[in-house]
Amino acid sequence: MSITPHDERFMAAAIRLSRWHLGRTATNPSVGCLIVRDGVIVGRAVTALSGRPHAETQALAEAGALARGATAYVTLEPCSHHGRTPPCSEALIDYGVARVVISVTDPDPRVSGRGIAMLREAGIEVDAGVLEAEGRQSLAAYLTRQTKNRPYVTLKLAVSADGMIGREGEGQVAITGPEARAQVQALRAETDAILVGIGTAIADDPLLTVRLPGLQSQSPIRIVLDPSLVLPLTSKLVETAREVPVIVVAREEVWPLSSDAEGLPPSALPGISPTRGEIGKRRDPNSPVSDGDGFALRQDVGQGANPDPISPLVGEMPGRAEGGAAPTDLDSRRAALEAAGVEVVHCNPYHPEVLLPALATRGISSLLVEGGAKTARLFLEAGLVDRIQLYQAPVVIGERGIESPLTRSDIPSGFAHTGTLMFGGDRLDEYERGL
Repeated sequence: MSITPHDERFMAAAIRLSRWHLGRTATNPSVGCLIVRDGVIVGRAVTALSGRPHAETQALAEAGALARGATAYVTLEPCSHHGRTPPCSEALIDYGVARVVISVTDPDPRVSGRGIAMLREAGIEVDAGVLEAEGRQSLAAYLTRQTKNRPYVTLKLAVSADGMIGREGEGQVAITGPEARAQVQALRAETDAILVGIGTAIADDPLLTVRLPGLQSQSPIRIVLDPSLVLPLTSKLVETAREVPVIVVAREEVWPLSSDAEGLPPSALPGISPTRGEIGKRRDPNSPVSDGDGFALRQDVGQGANPDPISPLVGEMPGRAEGGAAPTDLDSRRAALEAAGVEVVHCNPYHPEVLLPALATRGISSLLVEGGAKTARLFLEAGLVDRIQLYQAPVVIGERGIESPLTRSDIPSGFAHTGTLMFGGDRLDEYERGL
């Protein structure tokens, strides 16, 4: 059966539905499903919070007997393997669905093509690839973790009219207006983790939480690149660590930073080593980059990664981190942070090609890099940014301004401009790499 405009219309609705629970379905993707009979939607669902039950089983239950002979529109290929719940392909067969329309084929080797084959063997007509580009965009975080063994990375920058992202010595400087800031809060709510460098953590003392009414519980895990553990115990991040998880990435103590160590290839660097239990239930025990104990085994992060070691960030080296001096006793500093509820892990903070796969072993599928300029350059130079959100405001910073690592005129090659939006007087330009 050929794809019709009706198929595209219903799939577009399923994709919109799938976005409802982005960042809130643990290691499972947020999938949308519609059950349509005679042109009428008789069942609809999105993957439940925490990842189960899946969208298909919920939509089928809502449709009930009306599912027999109906068409199911699903944004991701229905699963075919037995996990904590029976396969969704099996449920579609049992309910007597006549046709299944799929946007994206699942790259998970346990599913890829098998769900489609199971449906066809049962006599169900299957059409795949409907609005695939849109479907892949909505599933970008899941697809990146599955195919590149790392989270999908979004870099967000707010740039003034004179090309600055802040002013030296003044901490947080309001650049964008309330409408744009609310949009960033919404982005945080659908992201698994947010990352800043120690310079930004000290200078700005940010919370990095979601403060939109009704979404406060969706704050992402907060990550700070802090090689020498200088994050103040009185910082907002530390003081709220028991409410919203905080991970501090410190240098690997058994491999101290030196001129020799900086020249080592990423494969020679240790993986991320948790010093205490995992955060919640974020880690995916089935992840191919995990050995079951939370240690990173692979550094293959797919295309776009820089194979060369990344130079340490000037101003954030051990012993001269911005805003404070390096402690002389890392063990006592770590103990104090952990006593406050912070998790300290050891991994070279300046090798994101090692850090990102380690985060993926914890089930972190999406990462928002918010600051500062040095940290932004780190991920850009490594080729590990997938999406850029560039806010431009009419504000002028002037003297002592901190220059933005990029502007609209120097977006790295490989990124396509995907849209422009206005939030009050602020302009948002979004750029993406192909998945």
